[in-house]
Amino acid sequence: MSVNKEVKRVTTHTIQEMKNKGEKISMLTAYDYSIATIVDDAGVDIILVGDSASNVMAGHETTLPITLDQMIYHASSVVRAAKRALVVVDLPFGSYQGNSKEALNSAIRIMKESGAHAVKMEGGIEIAESVSRILTAGIPVMGHLGLTPQSIYKFGTYTVRAKEEAEAQKLKEDALKLQELGCFGVVLEKIPAKLGEEVSQSLQIPTIGIGAGQHCDGQVLVIHDMLGINKGFKPRFLRQYASLYDVMNDAIKNYVSDVKANDFPSEKEQY
Repeated sequence: MSVNKEVKRVTTHTIQEMKNKGEKISMLTAYDYSIATIVDDAGVDIILVGDSASNVMAGHETTLPITLDQMIYHASSVVRAAKRALVVVDLPFGSYQGNSKEALNSAIRIMKESGAHAVKMEGGIEIAESVSRILTAGIPVMGHLGLTPQSIYKFGTYTVRAKEEAEAQKLKEDALKLQELGCFGVVLEKIPAKLGEEVSQSLQIPTIGIGAGQHCDGQVLVIHDMLGINKGFKPRFLRQYASLYDVMNDAIKNYVSDVKANDFPSEKEQY
């Protein structure tokens, strides 16, 4: 029997057991109560309250504008829905970089005000002090390496990271550093599959890939992307499991048509 089915509540310990036993880890984003309920009921191991809410919920071009207060709002909604999954929340841009005290305060606010189970942070050795300080307070931390969207203006592009040897070597060192500090897992985003495999094999803690190949210990996707709610966004790493944009658009058109034709509500649909 899988580790997933043996537990009532998935914890960081559960995730580590899954890595140890070779059981793949499933992770999806959610930002509100209704979607999080569906994701949790479907048996997803980890729900990520991602700063991607800045894109898919608020319509921003990047993840940078979303605030700590907004992340706490989304996280609180998800936590109320998640009866089983481990809920991990992104620390947003500006809430932890360069100031370990501010990082700790941000993480504490997320844990206390939302009831989440862990936080996620982008970066490696350069954020080591902030990671360490948060962990010292007993707050679980998941790392994030490779393409780090909060640094998009530094990169200037969303193309694959760590293709060159120097950047690949730094990523390996960063991953080991995050493990050494005490992170319970690391997201690897948009890096060569071979590098994803090497890093996953070098670490004792789990890796969660998004565009990082099949040899990571788990996978994560943005829920709006994999359900086809976003129109026209189809990167190579995305497998779209539904086309809800079309389904919802057709349903709404039918509703509008019925209202215009005075077909809704019918006699059976009124008091």
